[in-house]
Amino acid sequence: MCRYRAGVLTVTSVNVNGLRAAAKKGFVEWLAGTEADVVCLQEVRAEPHQLPQEAGQPEGWHVVHAPAAAKGRAGVSLYTRREPDRVRVGFGSAEFDGSGRYVEAELPGVTVASLYLPSGEVGTERQDEKVRFMDEFLAHLKELRERSAADGREVLVCGDWNIAHQRADLKNWRANGKNSGFLPEEREWLDRVLAMDEGGYVDVVRSLHPDVEGPYTWWSYRGRAFDNDSGWRIDYHVSTPGLAGKAVKGFVERAATHAERWSDHAPVTVVYDL
Repeated sequence: MCRYRAGVLTVTSVNVNGLRAAAKKGFVEWLAGTEADVVCLQEVRAEPHQLPQEAGQPEGWHVVHAPAAAKGRAGVSLYTRREPDRVRVGFGSAEFDGSGRYVEAELPGVTVASLYLPSGEVGTERQDEKVRFMDEFLAHLKELRERSAADGREVLVCGDWNIAHQRADLKNWRANGKNSGFLPEEREWLDRVLAMDEGGYVDVVRSLHPDVEGPYTWWSYRGRAFDNDSGWRIDYHVSTPGLAGKAVKGFVERAATHAERWSDHAPVTVVYDL
């Protein structure tokens, strides 16, 4: 018998671009109306005590916040309808476990994680940091997949990966080949994450929509990027193949208008028929 509501597991991931600000602009109402069983947040940028209760500890949800040691930066959270069997903050990294970039929860049959991969900037220490994170994180992904397989569990890592994998994943790919987020070495790293003989994971939304541009998940606040749908797809559901094979629907909850946005990212939701 399935251990989730209605025989499905619905998971949403979204970079909120500051949860306190998002709460004032529509996040609370969105959360109250969502059918998701799990919500993964990134770039929360607040300590738990700084959040209004309706956003930080809403009724009906079990919540774990993993803020960054550096105040006002990063921060990831997981909201689950049912209480997790186990929660883990960080992935065993001396450098990054206090940076508010990774939290995972064990639910029946699946480990779900919220990831906020560093954004980087070419020619700066921020890009060096991103590369160090990617190196350590790929090793963690492999170990997590292997350990979970031994336990008969699936893995789902949702979040802002800050890399557009293919040309179809950003509108202006020609102009961004030398920018962080679309560098050849970053895209090659995602190739490794998704290679069956290495990382062994699947880009779930791309597998559901193999021949489309986007669907984009982030649009700059500058210019008319949102109105022109000049976006990037950098927010992913990345899962083990068994779970990916059970995905029946994946979509971006794009706001109807620029004025209705509560983040520069949009929620990415996938329904898994278990």
